[in-house]
Amino acid sequence: MKYLHLIWAALFRRKTRTVLTLVSIVAAFLLFGMLDGVRTSFANAGKSAAGAERLQTGSKLSFIQPLPSALEAKIANVPGVKDVAYANWFGGAYQDSHNQIFTFAVSPNYVDMYPEIVVAPEQRKAFEATRTGVLVGDVLAKKYHWKVGDKIPLMSNIFPNRDGSKTWTVDIAGIMYAKDPDHGEFLQGGILMHWKYFDESNPYNQGQVGWYVSRVADPAQADRVVQAIDALSANSDHETKTQTEQAAMASWIKQMANIGLIVFSIMGAVFFTLLFLTGNTMAQAVRERTSELGVMKTIGFSSTSVLMIVLAESVLLVLIGGVLGLGLAAVLGPVVSAGSGGVINMPPVHAGSWLLGVGLMVAIGLLVGVLPAWRAMRLNIVDALAGR
Repeated sequence: MKYLHLIWAALFRRKTRTVLTLVSIVAAFLLFGMLDGVRTSFANAGKSAAGAERLQTGSKLSFIQPLPSALEAKIANVPGVKDVAYANWFGGAYQDSHNQIFTFAVSPNYVDMYPEIVVAPEQRKAFEATRTGVLVGDVLAKKYHWKVGDKIPLMSNIFPNRDGSKTWTVDIAGIMYAKDPDHGEFLQGGILMHWKYFDESNPYNQGQVGWYVSRVADPAQADRVVQAIDALSANSDHETKTQTEQAAMASWIKQMANIGLIVFSIMGAVFFTLLFLTGNTMAQAVRERTSELGVMKTIGFSSTSVLMIVLAESVLLVLIGGVLGLGLAAVLGPVVSAGSGGVINMPPVHAGSWLLGVGLMVAIGLLVGVLPAWRAMRLNIVDALAGR
């Protein structure tokens, strides 16, 4: 620490170059923090105490392949199953096709499968009594300034109604809230509509359902229940694949995109570029100070001390930018969550992300500083004073 003033002075010897390099490092670690939050958000989808009791049964072929409604009674009779509900993907959008909203047509008991979601009793009754009624997540309602009693048009890029229009008019009968406000739920950013209204109003569904959700009496027996449910349709034209809620969510996301691979690829490219940028900055900084390093050795600094000073300068440069970047990610995470309408509930930049981030900062700092530091350590005093 006694050489910190020397390291700091050397680091900001060329202020413009250092600031521009810091901006690049801040941007890289801001991206790291945000993408790690997205990855964690998707990885944690379906993880909850209540989620451990839920199983999802979908087509073995594809999650868009419908299943016969007759499976409901059969699944309900499987030993260990407490309740069964079903749902269909609607593919909703509001005002513009780009404003996608997770909208599901659901059975009357679907909300009961999610005790972590709260709906006021009178609003639940209004939803059940209104054929065109919908339940809207509070995050979504806040985003579009909706309130109970509003009539809104939902567009579907998949299902037209019987008059040929792709616009479905629905009535907001209730608002869904998370029981634990500190942990956002997926349905807070979605819409639930009546399955019967959906089924009767489009010419394509014909009584089929998209997937089943079942609750098990004992989560420890989930594997046995999974096998029993899938055995119901074995060797049929509608074979099923039953999974825990977390596994089903991960499988569904993977069919759209491999989030882990995307995040790894982007961050790999960003940090690879950062290595060259920061390495070039450090190489120039040491080359410009060749004579100064020679003076330091002349007045008694050992070669090891010079090596450590240059390495410390490199690590400090990356640490300053990296900490600022991760700090910005921690601030912007809640903003992204709010802007996504609840689709992405980004967790805060947790201790694991900070530890990984700081580890990357130190590793990058050492990697880009080792060659300039090695060169500085091996400088001959005569050559250094001559500027060679």
